[in-house]
Amino acid sequence: MLRYVLITILSLSALPSFATTKAIDVYTQEQLVDLIRTKRYLTQVKGDDCQIVQDIEARAEVLKQPLYQYLWAEMLNYGICVKANPPRGISMLKTSAEQGSAEAMVRMAEYYHDGKFVIEDKQRAVQYALPAAATGDLPARMMLVRLFGEGYGSPRDYEVGFHWLYNEVFSDETTQAEAINLLKVLEAKMPPSAVARAKKEHLRTPQ
Repeated sequence: MLRYVLITILSLSALPSFATTKAIDVYTQEQLVDLIRTKRYLTQVKGDDCQIVQDIEARAEVLKQPLYQYLWAEMLNYGICVKANPPRGISMLKTSAEQGSAEAMVRMAEYYHDGKFVIEDKQRAVQYALPAAATGDLPARMMLVRLFGEGYGSPRDYEVGFHWLYNEVFSDETTQAEAINLLKVLEAKMPPSAVARAKKEHLRTPQ
């Protein structure tokens, strides 16, 4: 029944009527990424007086848009505008990650790193952070190097993780300083030859 109602809502959005104003995407993909990266997404939903909950749910549950799945998942995890339901929220977040959302992969890595909602499992956190880092996602690369520095993951991957973060371009000095500190910790766990290779602009692993 819920699925039928949500589909109906989206169908009405195509009609030239007053309902159109309710069907406009509240956040663009770019806006959602910015809200997620700056951790303002839940504050934004509350700031909108919970008026767009049906839109968010429809785009997550029916249209299966990964960033909206992320947002809906976090609303369920923390009970924002809806009744808290972490089991459903984490399941939705994993679905978003499976669809390739680097943001969702990083969030799952954070949850497994901290033991929030799930049993702490830093090796599993690496499994989420690594593919996200491979896409070029900076938060994922920061998370991956942090995990490597803490001794998790495979030492065989340390070099590529170091290389990715070392060759990043940073938009602010705070993030850059954090990255430098993370790299220092990981460097101490690597052979000098591996560090030297990782610092080059183009990574060439030994044959």
